[in-house]
Amino acid sequence: MGLKKKNRGRKQLLVVLVIILLFVIGLGLSKLTKNVDTISSNEIAVISVKGIISFSGSTIPFQGSGANAQGILDNIEKAKNRNVKAVVFEIDSPGGTVVASKEIANAILNLDKPTVAVIREIGASGAYWVAAATDKIVADELSITGSIGVISSYLEFYEFLNENGVDYNRLVAGKYKDLGSPLKDLTNEERNILQKKLDIVHDSFLNFVKERRALDAKEVERVKTGEFFLGIEAIELGLIDYSGNKEFAISLARNLSNSEGAKITEIKEKKSLFELFSKFGSEVFYHMGRGIGTEISNIEIKEDPRLIV
Repeated sequence: MGLKKKNRGRKQLLVVLVIILLFVIGLGLSKLTKNVDTISSNEIAVISVKGIISFSGSTIPFQGSGANAQGILDNIEKAKNRNVKAVVFEIDSPGGTVVASKEIANAILNLDKPTVAVIREIGASGAYWVAAATDKIVADELSITGSIGVISSYLEFYEFLNENGVDYNRLVAGKYKDLGSPLKDLTNEERNILQKKLDIVHDSFLNFVKERRALDAKEVERVKTGEFFLGIEAIELGLIDYSGNKEFAISLARNLSNSEGAKITEIKEKKSLFELFSKFGSEVFYHMGRGIGTEISNIEIKEDPRLIV
């Protein structure tokens, strides 16, 4: 009788844990879907740019998502609300795809209110492209910035395939249709074509930074190599304006917009159910699932001693 009561208690605990889990998901949903359109007082909006910037986002289940470009663009559109007096872009990203980074930067330029970027640990490459679109850039002295370059490197394994009896039967309509395929050697002609395209993108990126940051010829020569710079170096090169943290960036935004009494609102895109599971799966699901799994395991073992190993 005592054993049955004990198992019944464990099953009740299992039910309670499941209820708590559902409650946490609902709570997360309510927090992650805040819409700035409902604001009726002066606000400083904060928009996050975290992870690899792209329109596709992360495709790895339960590993969180990158910086979804469309979501960021939607958030910028929300920030056009007349009650938002300034926007702070909280950046922690190594970069991303060219078009996604460029579109976000252009959207920031179209905001008719002061904008400030704060680079936390890293704001490099495409993420710096985004930061350069703001009026002022803040970064920690030891954060990673810059990396004003373009990369399109890839692995070739055609020799490995040949050595193992795997042949690449090339069938294309158009001489350069399989340009850059890892299944064949890259000719000098093809390499030159790819390099020219990379140079075009690099020039566009560099010219944008040069204009936005008012860099002189010497500074342009220094930063165009694609090298990344620590925050303390970036100040000397003119890539950022201030050394500081998120709180400093918010204070700066208040000053630029003459709205000292403005509240802080973090604008976040609405999350799908799958994205919510991804967010909570990394932490909540692990810990709570581990507890549930332990309870189920204990019930089975206690009720049938033959399962003991």
